[in-house]
Amino acid sequence: MLPNNLKQFNLYADGESLMGVAEEITLPKLARKMEEYEGAGMAGPIDIDMGAEKMELDWTCAGLVFSAIKQFGAAKADAIMLRFAGAYQREDTGDTHAVEIVVRGRHAEIDMGNAKVKEKTVTKIKTSLTYYKLMVDGEVLIEYDALGMIFVVNGKDLLEEQRKAVGLA
Repeated sequence: MLPNNLKQFNLYADGESLMGVAEEITLPKLARKMEEYEGAGMAGPIDIDMGAEKMELDWTCAGLVFSAIKQFGAAKADAIMLRFAGAYQREDTGDTHAVEIVVRGRHAEIDMGNAKVKEKTVTKIKTSLTYYKLMVDGEVLIEYDALGMIFVVNGKDLLEEQRKAVGLA
């Protein structure tokens, strides 16, 4: 078996295609906050899952991205939607898989880089996230909504019982 490698991608910012402008994207890291715990009678420590770690998306574009600059300082934590659409192709079979990541958040940093005549301008943006959804070939693998207290993995909402317990479901 050979890997699935990214062959093409596009980035959409609030529906605006950044085809030909987006150069690179650092996809959000999926991470859980773990705390070491060892109670009486245990043979050793284990990690206790304390919830999700903060998620960020870093992206780089050629030139100045005026639409992103206009969004800086957004009041709502989920004000901006970004959508990554990637074509991953398996190297042994040639099968192509559509990988889509939809996020919501607001820009934490906009780095407009160096300004030098006759050199390429680059804008680097860091977006702090409140929402994340990963789909492969249309199937939702992970959905995380910090504001809605939703955490779905492979079709199962892992926070459903907690929402019920606190009267939110």
